[in-house]
Amino acid sequence: MTKGHILIVDDEEKLRNLLTRIIALEGFEVFEAANAKSALKKLEQQDIDVILCDVKLPDANGVELAQQIKSKFPLAEIIMLTAYGNISDGVKSIKNGAFDYIMKGDDNDKIIPLLHRAVEKSHLQKRLCQLQKEVGVKYSFDNIIGNSKSVREAVALAKKVAVTDTTVLLLGETGTGKEVFAQAIHQGSSRKLKPFVAINCSAFSKELLESEIFGHKAGAFTGAIKDKKGLFEEANEGTIFLDEIGEMNHDLQAKLLRVLEIGEFIKVGDTKTVKVNVRVIAATNRDLKKEIEEGIFREDLFYRLSAFQIMLPPLRERTKDIELFAEHFVEIFSIKINKRKVRLSKEYTEKLKSYQWKGNIRELKNVIERSVILSNQDELTVDTLPFEIQNTVETTSNGKTLSAFDLASVEKLHIQKVLNYTKGNKAETARLLNIGLTTLYRKLEEYKL
Repeated sequence: MTKGHILIVDDEEKLRNLLTRIIALEGFEVFEAANAKSALKKLEQQDIDVILCDVKLPDANGVELAQQIKSKFPLAEIIMLTAYGNISDGVKSIKNGAFDYIMKGDDNDKIIPLLHRAVEKSHLQKRLCQLQKEVGVKYSFDNIIGNSKSVREAVALAKKVAVTDTTVLLLGETGTGKEVFAQAIHQGSSRKLKPFVAINCSAFSKELLESEIFGHKAGAFTGAIKDKKGLFEEANEGTIFLDEIGEMNHDLQAKLLRVLEIGEFIKVGDTKTVKVNVRVIAATNRDLKKEIEEGIFREDLFYRLSAFQIMLPPLRERTKDIELFAEHFVEIFSIKINKRKVRLSKEYTEKLKSYQWKGNIRELKNVIERSVILSNQDELTVDTLPFEIQNTVETTSNGKTLSAFDLASVEKLHIQKVLNYTKGNKAETARLLNIGLTTLYRKLEEYKL
């Protein structure tokens, strides 16, 4: 396996041949070009990691060529070959984006170590670029699960606001996917290649939260032995996601308001202001308007944060999406646990749809993981569900409630089993149940089968 792809650009054929032999012996694949034109053509054809380029070329200045190459192929590294006593060309090359420079004919022993470092940097940059693409796909709007009207409307709103720098407030119960939406908004914005930083405001005390968000100076409090950057500094040019913003202390709210208004703050224990350019996405499961009336949340901060609100629906209002989520989580946990992917039985799916899901998507995810671990069959069955879901109260078409302990529920379960046995043949099902076909249709409608 080749260690990397190297392109040598020099009009001196003997020097090119010598360098090619030296570099090829180290396990690199080497390409050659005698001028700038053929070098650019070669770069279009091959995935080159490092270019060894002479400063003096018959059809171009190598220093200017380095700048041109970096603009077109930013992940490739360039090492300039300079003539004796012409160090200034090497310095100019580095300013134009070159990795380093060496003296022609004098630094041959430095070429290989330098190439290894340059190739390593190129590979790291390419891997980082690939990871950024993967992250972009993972957190894109296309990966938000759900076909229900409410979630599609939420996605449509998020897509529209993503391309702006407007502050966004995500509303909804715990576990409805607010951070997933925040990530998607970030990935859909012009800041997507910059940091996305998230913090749960309910996870810290007032003092710790202030230090986490805004940073501190050494000696600001006991244990502050050195300066610390806050998350706003870490997220500079990118996005910060403030989850559970309703939990933030009133004093901190004033400090956050200043950042939103003029883009600056003061670290804990400092006197100098720090300027940042950060997009803020906040989220809460609280009724902030009610908290404003009670004096818990600042009204001016609320209006700053809620320039654009998006309400995320609870899972119980998205019953059509429950099966989609379940299948998605089954696939994830089958891979994680190294099990063959299993199906969802109809009874299992119906139990999921009947449950109220107070913990929303997060709770469903945990339940599916449990079921995949417990399952020893080709499909997930009701007995792998937690007891409270197995005994979920269901509702018939006429509003009657069913539980696992009453006769109607037992009847529903028996009809379902017979339907499964006959593969949906209703006439055969009615015959085996010893009831009329009309009665069967009435019960199917009543039990939503």
